[in-house]
Amino acid sequence: METTALPSECQVRCLEQMSEPLGRVEVAWQLRHRLKRIIKRRWTYILNWFSEVAGSRDAAAALGVNAAANRLQAGDRVRVRSREEIRATLNRWNGLNGTTFTEEMWPYCDTTQRVMKRVDKFLDERDYRLKRCRGIVLLEGVICEGPKDFGRCDRSCYLFWREEWLQKIA
Repeated sequence: METTALPSECQVRCLEQMSEPLGRVEVAWQLRHRLKRIIKRRWTYILNWFSEVAGSRDAAAALGVNAAANRLQAGDRVRVRSREEIRATLNRWNGLNGTTFTEEMWPYCDTTQRVMKRVDKFLDERDYRLKRCRGIVLLEGVICEGPKDFGRCDRSCYLFWREEWLQKIA
C-alpha cells in the first residue's frame, strides 16, 4: 500500500525510511557519539552556569551593539563582522548563546550578505523536537557544504547566524 505525504509535512519525519539500515559498526559509532554529545551538553551547561554566576561578558556589550536596535529583518544587507570581532564574542567551544560558529563560517567574515529570514523556531533533528530561538537569522546563499572532517555533504543546510556576528548596513 502506497502512502502519499501531505504537502505541509516536513521530509525530516521520513529520513529513517529513506536511509539504508546501519551495520554494527555504524550503530556503535552513533551510540558513542550520542553519549559524548550528552556529556558535553551537561558539562557545557555546568560551565555556563558557573560563568554566569561569576559575571560573564555580554557579547553585544563587548561589541558595543544595541541588541534591540540590531533586530535584522528579511532583505536587510549586513556585513559579517571580522574574525577578531567574532572571536571576542565566542566562548571556549566557539559558541555564543548556544549557537556554534563553525569552521565553515570563517570564510564569510568581512563579506556583505543579505538576510533571507529570521529564525524563531526550528526542528532539532537529534530529538525531533521543535525548539524556539532568538537573535538568529539565515543569510541568502550561505549554506554548509559539509565539515572538512567528513567531506562534502549534499544536504545544503543553511548556517545559523547570531545577530551579534552581523552588522546592518544602512
